[in-house]
Amino acid sequence: MTGKNVTGEPVSVTFADIEAAAARIKGHAVETPLIESPALNELLGGRILLKLETLQRVGAFKFRGAYNRLVQLTPDERQRGVVAFSSGNHAQGVALAARLLGMPALIVMPSDAPAMKVANTRGYGAEIRLYDRLKESREAIAAEIAASRGAVVVPAFDDPHIIAGQGTAGLEMVRQAKAVGATFDTVLTPASGGGLMAGVSEAIRTLSPATQFWAVEPAAFDDLALSLKAGERVTIKPAGRSLCDALESPSPGVINFPMLKRNLAGAVGITDVEVAEAMRYAFSTLKLVIEPGGCVGLAALLTGKVAARGKTVGVVLSGGNVDPELFARVIRGEI
Repeated sequence: MTGKNVTGEPVSVTFADIEAAAARIKGHAVETPLIESPALNELLGGRILLKLETLQRVGAFKFRGAYNRLVQLTPDERQRGVVAFSSGNHAQGVALAARLLGMPALIVMPSDAPAMKVANTRGYGAEIRLYDRLKESREAIAAEIAASRGAVVVPAFDDPHIIAGQGTAGLEMVRQAKAVGATFDTVLTPASGGGLMAGVSEAIRTLSPATQFWAVEPAAFDDLALSLKAGERVTIKPAGRSLCDALESPSPGVINFPMLKRNLAGAVGITDVEVAEAMRYAFSTLKLVIEPGGCVGLAALLTGKVAARGKTVGVVLSGGNVDPELFARVIRGEI
């Protein structure tokens, strides 16, 4: 899946790969809406277009990449099944894609993963292996299980087929924006390993070269910002956890980092308090339920860390799988 992008630079995932992924997932993934709120536009002084991946199958964008990866497995590989490791959204995406394609799936999940994400993953028919994130390596566990079963490991972000699948959200955004007479000046997505932003930025950059891209990550997991500054992948050792359980990767992916380094204007960090405030705004004003990791792009705009005034800004709201008790605490202002 290597080739060149619109400017002739070598890339591991091409625009053609993303278009091919869009054809594969058509009729299986949801083409999620791109909406705008007059209240939000007035508050920020720009035109803000929100991509609701909260309404994607499994409640998050992850289904796009998971289905694109699994549908390309051979009959023999499908029979042996897949193994993935995830705190929740990738787990659910792989579990549902595996069920739809008739193959077994085992997901390695942290024992402290949100209960709703664990229950949903199990509900899609996947087998679950819980692990202690402080004492065990999920990668090692997944590799051992895959070796014993002959199963295929499906990474959450460091895979060209996964990146291409996530990039289909960018294709939709450009087409949907054009339908309402808009062209993006800026696009924001959440960042953990960077698969979503790598795919979305490659898709949109091809169609709209002047668009600027910003990744948004938890302030305590600023590995992407540090990596962009250093010009090479940096791995951090975080001192604690983040409210954004879906965005706790300690380093950007090997495959997607060159794409991020080329396409991004930068990465900004958001605190738990800022994320919680954005979740409350989304609920009270936009009437949307967004999980913490899915809300960081909106938080970056509300805090002014990425400027919106006078601009047309696209924001990917990447998921809505928030634990009910946590969401209640956020809405009550306890976080």
